[in-house]
Amino acid sequence: MSTTGEYRDRVYIRKDIILKLVQYGALNQTALISYCGLNLQKHKPILDEMEAKGIITKTESFVGRKKVTLYRVTESGIAFCRRILEPYEAMFPRIKKRE
Repeated sequence: MSTTGEYRDRVYIRKDIILKLVQYGALNQTALISYCGLNLQKHKPILDEMEAKGIITKTESFVGRKKVTLYRVTESGIAFCRRILEPYEAMFPRIKKRE
């Protein structure tokens, strides 16, 4: 674990993903990864797990020859965030960086 404050627990990563998708409605994979400050290779399993559990949905389409992956949050994902993740963060707030 990094002591620079760069480490973010998976719980908070999941919440950040849900909140960004709520904020934007739908995001392509590149934008979602970028807005959440994630690394695709490292964090793709989290997206896959969230999709498998019905928290987010993924649709793939082609624009010309380019494949575009679009993510959206589901109603159960929003409910999960409100019921589980928000109370978790209230109980265990994120550690803020020291300035």
